[in-house]
Amino acid sequence: MIGAGQLARMTQQAAIALGIELRVLANSPDESAARVIADARLGDYQVLADLRDFAKGCDVLTFDHEHVPTEHIRALAEDGFAVRPGADALVHAQDKAVMRERLTAIGVPCPAWRRVETASDIEEFAGANGWPVVLKAIRGGYDGRGVWVCESAEDASEVLASGVPLMAEAFVPFERELAVLVARSPHGQGVSYPVVETVQRDGICVEVLAPAPGLDPEQAAVAQRIALKIAKELDVTGLLAVEMFATASGLLVNELAMRPHNSGHWTIDGARTSQFEQHLRAVLDLPLGSPSLSAPVVVMANLLGGDDPDIFSRYEHVMAHDPGIKIHFYGKEVRPGRKIGHVTAFGTDLDEVRARAQHAAVYLSEGRYT
Repeated sequence: MIGAGQLARMTQQAAIALGIELRVLANSPDESAARVIADARLGDYQVLADLRDFAKGCDVLTFDHEHVPTEHIRALAEDGFAVRPGADALVHAQDKAVMRERLTAIGVPCPAWRRVETASDIEEFAGANGWPVVLKAIRGGYDGRGVWVCESAEDASEVLASGVPLMAEAFVPFERELAVLVARSPHGQGVSYPVVETVQRDGICVEVLAPAPGLDPEQAAVAQRIALKIAKELDVTGLLAVEMFATASGLLVNELAMRPHNSGHWTIDGARTSQFEQHLRAVLDLPLGSPSLSAPVVVMANLLGGDDPDIFSRYEHVMAHDPGIKIHFYGKEVRPGRKIGHVTAFGTDLDEVRARAQHAAVYLSEGRYT
């Protein structure tokens, strides 16, 4: 796995149970996965020589993030390494404009969009679609970074001045945000997890509700079909997370990720097969596991760092208050606003399960009661 963040760290847990030896490429020995995986190699994912050296002896290469240069991925495949997902698929998670072009071509519903280079491009787009206009960095943005909601031409000009390659999208007055996690293997087997609702704050996912509460079964099936269609048309191998807007007139695809995803962390404790085991099964072309829920309701809450880094001292209260809560920390230095872990609760009543997850998350992050 190229990358040694928390996704690689949690993939290691699944690899141990399956008897799979996982090697990770880390930039530093202090990275989350490098601290717990014996075969952690140091190198720069932007340097092809480091990638080639890392790949020697590996059966399959996959990714903890989407930042490996596309041309390097192609070079590794040309060298004969099995790279999953491949460059032709992964570029759709690396380049938002390429993603929009392809999804539009295959008939997937998306917000109105266009590439923009000048203020007049943006004003022309706003004239057709209205203000506000959402400007997005074509490459590199995540967790709210690289996304600007511009209320006016003046706001847009400030973003343009950064020199970042941009695209414009129509602002979507959505009712809520949904996510669908699917897996696809090289020989074409595909499965879909239940559709979940994601709750965002300041561009960061803070909560995931599984299954999405009150979602019409027909709309859920439509969302799953869209995600599986994208996986097939883009020839994805491994996991694909499809983030969607639910609007009054239907579903619109917002973003794609081709790896384990924050919207699927609930699956570690709340699904028959975790997303991390499923990703390993998929990239190794093993039969895929059951994606079904292990409880009627599952809620995952992200833990964001606060001012007090002494998380361990708060375990006693959380564990005694609710022995059913599952706690996952990523081995990362605590900084305000940084994702440092998550908690998962499950049961039969959404309000009760959600309150339990929120209580544990707030107390662990901030040392206070909800």
